[in-house]
Amino acid sequence: MTDAATPAPVGVDALIARQEIADAMHRYARGVDRGDWDLVRSAYHPDAFDDHVEFRGGVDALVAWLDERFAGADNSSHFLGSSLVEFADAGTALVETYFISSRLRAPGAHDARAEQGDAVCRQSWGRYVDRFERRDGAWKVADRRVVLESRFTAIAIGGLRGDEDYWGRRDGDDAVFALGRALGIR
Repeated sequence: MTDAATPAPVGVDALIARQEIADAMHRYARGVDRGDWDLVRSAYHPDAFDDHVEFRGGVDALVAWLDERFAGADNSSHFLGSSLVEFADAGTALVETYFISSRLRAPGAHDARAEQGDAVCRQSWGRYVDRFERRDGAWKVADRRVVLESRFTAIAIGGLRGDEDYWGRRDGDDAVFALGRALGIR
């Protein structure tokens, strides 16, 4: 059930809604970066649609596509920049969030310029243009369009993974999950 029949939130209610929307964006970014597909799903309504440049479809298909796309990636990092939330009503918001996405992988045979210790870096810069909806008390993505501003692949000189203690992981052994378990959060 959506909350679209009432006016847009104001004051403290608007601040709370904006924070809930930001939390959903952060769950999406962490989920992609750590390969936690349930966390990615938690940012979307089950019937959401995602237009991700090279993918268009529902949430389960998005997760399958992301899982395949990030296979072989040594790490992934999403930086979420400025985000503007504009409420249409109490249950619908236009949300534009700038992002930088970066991931490293070991060079393949076709990466002839890479030398020992180098990695291949794929970066995308752009914006998530989202329709968020509040249903059953939760703000989540109902429709997403990824808009690119820049994208490139380059050799990351000296970028190959080194000491494993300091590198992010794309599984449940990442430092954030280990600390969460130690604190009893997970």
